[in-house]
Amino acid sequence: MVSSSHEALHRIFQEDTGAIVRALRQLLGVPFPETGKAFVVSPDLTEIAPVERRVDTLLQVETEADGTYLFAIESQSRRDPQKPAAWAYYLSYMHAKFGHQPVLIVLCPDETTARWAARPITLGIPAHPSLTVRPLVLGPGNTPVVTDAKDVLRDLPIAIFSAITHSKSENADAILKTLATALNTLDPDQATIYAELVEAGLGNTPARKIWSDLMSALLNFFRSEHAQRAFAEVRAERDAQNILRILKARGLEVTAETRERIESCQDMEVLGTWLDRAATASRIEDLFT
Repeated sequence: MVSSSHEALHRIFQEDTGAIVRALRQLLGVPFPETGKAFVVSPDLTEIAPVERRVDTLLQVETEADGTYLFAIESQSRRDPQKPAAWAYYLSYMHAKFGHQPVLIVLCPDETTARWAARPITLGIPAHPSLTVRPLVLGPGNTPVVTDAKDVLRDLPIAIFSAITHSKSENADAILKTLATALNTLDPDQATIYAELVEAGLGNTPARKIWSDLMSALLNFFRSEHAQRAFAEVRAERDAQNILRILKARGLEVTAETRERIESCQDMEVLGTWLDRAATASRIEDLFT
């Protein structure tokens, strides 16, 4: 259970590690190169000495052209005079420890904090600083208001971030209703995770009451027999496609008859067994033995 708006801001980008790159390109206009892999790594930057320094989320992003980057993602809900020095430390330490290019991204739920966080941090002689830190800041000013269902489904994490950062705006009701409608189309487990992130991110704003009412209706829908059948069909289709994808990647020829057998199966336990066997089977017949 997500318990705070602070956690929700950065946890969004753990759920979909590619979302932060899309945010840089789409919301900040940063021409970030094409990525290969992006995954969550330990955010613990503690030294041997008893000084604990921990970023909120740390992502390793591997690009095709520029090598590997480390994204230090920080949630910042208010001004903190101690943070600029900590951020400079994070970047220097990450570069020294991992040897990759560190990038500081600060997530702010209000424009006042966002303007403060965006100020360059300079260390050394003012005219010739030894170190300048320029945080990339995401907040209400550069995050669009997402009220179109197609836009929500196109990039759900960005839509959730929009809902949190615009929770105090006059558009909050429209944003949340569109978002709730989109969650109706997801697997219940995934939808629940995102719903909790939204609720935590809204904090104590009036928008949280709107979201709670919307979620009551959503939970009733998830419990319905119709929804359960629909989600079971979606899970079965997903597992069947994963089995076929693994078999293709391993160079095993799949006949039309085999494809039909896999795609028509609705037994989740059987599909799970086939999925496990697909990784090691030396021939198609081994899948069904």
